[in-house]
Amino acid sequence: MLTAVVTRGSQIEVKFVAAEEGEGEHTEVDCEFPLEEGSSGNYPCEEGPSPIAPEVKELAWGAGSFIVLALLMRFFLFPRLKKGMDARYAHIRAGHEQADNARAAARAEVSEYESALATVKAEANERVDAARHTLETERQARLAEVNAAIAAKREAAAAEAEAAREAVRGDITTAATDVTARTIELATGKTPDPDAVRSAVEQSMTAGVAS
Repeated sequence: MLTAVVTRGSQIEVKFVAAEEGEGEHTEVDCEFPLEEGSSGNYPCEEGPSPIAPEVKELAWGAGSFIVLALLMRFFLFPRLKKGMDARYAHIRAGHEQADNARAAARAEVSEYESALATVKAEANERVDAARHTLETERQARLAEVNAAIAAKREAAAAEAEAAREAVRGDITTAATDVTARTIELATGKTPDPDAVRSAVEQSMTAGVAS
C-alpha cells in the first residue's frame, strides 16, 4: 500500500512510499508539522491547523487594515466626500435660487407688459372716442350745411315757382280782364273801366282759389 508524503519547502514535493517501507522511514524532516520533542504518539507528525480557522496574524492584519480604513474614512475620505456633497448641495441651491429669481423677473416683466398693454388699450379707446366725436361733429356740421343748402334751394325754387305763378296769374288776369272788358263792351256798347274790370276779375280768381 502506497502512502503520500508531502514536503513543503521552497516548493511542495509529494512522494509515495510503500506502507512497509514508509513505516521505517518516517522522520521529522518528512512531516510538515512534526511532533514536538518529548510528546508521545503513534504517528511522528502532529495534526495541522484547521484550514478554516483564522490565524492570529491574519486577525491582526485584518484588524489593522480595518483600523487604517476607518481612520482614512474618518479623517480623509469622509471629509472630502462631505465637502463634495456640500459643494453639490450649494450648487443645486444656487441653481434653485437663480431659477426663482428668473421666475420672479419673468413675472415682473409679464406684469409690466400687461400694465403697458392696458395703458395702450386705454389710449387707443380715448383716440377712438375722440375720432368718433370729431366725425360726429363733422357729420352734424356737414348735415347742417347740406340741410341749409337744401332749404335755400327749396326757398329759391319756391320763390321761383311763386314768381312764375304770379306771372302766370298776371297773364291770366290780364287775359281775363281783356276778355271780360271786350265782352262787356260788346254787350253794352260801352267801354268799361279797366281797373274795375281787373279788380272784379282778381276778386273772382281769389275767391275761386280760396274755395
